[in-house]
Amino acid sequence: MSLIPYPLARSFLFGLDPERAHDLTLEALDRLQRTPAQCLWWQPRVADPVTVAGLHFPNRVGLAAGLDKNGRCIDGLGAMGFGFIEVGTVTPRPQPGNPRPRLFRLPQAHALINRFGFNNEGLAAFVANVRRSTRFRAAGGILGLNIGKNASTPIEQAADDYLLGLEGVYPHADYITVNISSPNTKNLRALQADSELAALLERLQRRRGGLQVEHGRRVPLFLKIAPDLDDDQVRVIARTLQAQGIDGVIATNTTLARDAVRGLPHAEEAGGLSGAPVADASNRVIAALRSELGPAYPIIGVGGVMSAQDALDKRRAGADLVQVYTGFIYEGPALIERCARALAAPA
Repeated sequence: MSLIPYPLARSFLFGLDPERAHDLTLEALDRLQRTPAQCLWWQPRVADPVTVAGLHFPNRVGLAAGLDKNGRCIDGLGAMGFGFIEVGTVTPRPQPGNPRPRLFRLPQAHALINRFGFNNEGLAAFVANVRRSTRFRAAGGILGLNIGKNASTPIEQAADDYLLGLEGVYPHADYITVNISSPNTKNLRALQADSELAALLERLQRRRGGLQVEHGRRVPLFLKIAPDLDDDQVRVIARTLQAQGIDGVIATNTTLARDAVRGLPHAEEAGGLSGAPVADASNRVIAALRSELGPAYPIIGVGGVMSAQDALDKRRAGADLVQVYTGFIYEGPALIERCARALAAPA
């Protein structure tokens, strides 16, 4: 089990600027992963094997994209018991993201607001990092690679960036996530609209077919969507996913809504709100997707998983798998085991 009590580590980290704490944590994981020091945070993986989208997941709990944008710490994070890890979002070219400060804690609400803006080192560095990370996958972990568009790319040319991302990560991914739902890249969520979404997914699906032949394997494609969608929008997205042959959906990204945190410090900062306040909206979208997509279509639920009960609520709403991010920041690695054990228990 982990040798570092997380409440002690959190007390130190929460005394720092949020992005500085984030960077320090990743730097430490990067330096110490794949060394004997990894025992400091190692914990056993709960065994609860399940097959989703043709992939064999060792358990149902994963890390959401956004924490390790450059794929630097896959093996270090993998030592904490995750069944799967998703890294990125990566864009074709490096970009700095939005100006700092761009990450804010709302501890009274167990929440974060971020407006990072897909800050990352670009596709070449990302792929190099992924290729160096072998232990997690050798131990049976599933790796998802999350792709996006550069901020400087006009929205009319967004598909070109997604195609570059698809081609770059395809040989190295267990599954690929198409992120069109970050609120921090201008106009990105417009790609969720009916005709724009169909056009994008049709081009990605066609290129995926060629890559499948080229590499001799079929890598599942997932689409990540926002919680700020009404039932009609969810219905259109669900039908488009099926019509275009996309393998699964990740629901949801962060929210622009602020009703649940009104009046708290930082509540009016621009960006996406994550953590406990997004749970209900995420579960509503998951349930609507499940109703539209039927019982067999793969859904990964993310948004507001702060406890084992929250993970169960995602599962009952219709998610096959769950991901954590903000809950992981607040609760630490123990949350992974608690959620995995709850989801593995007989219903």
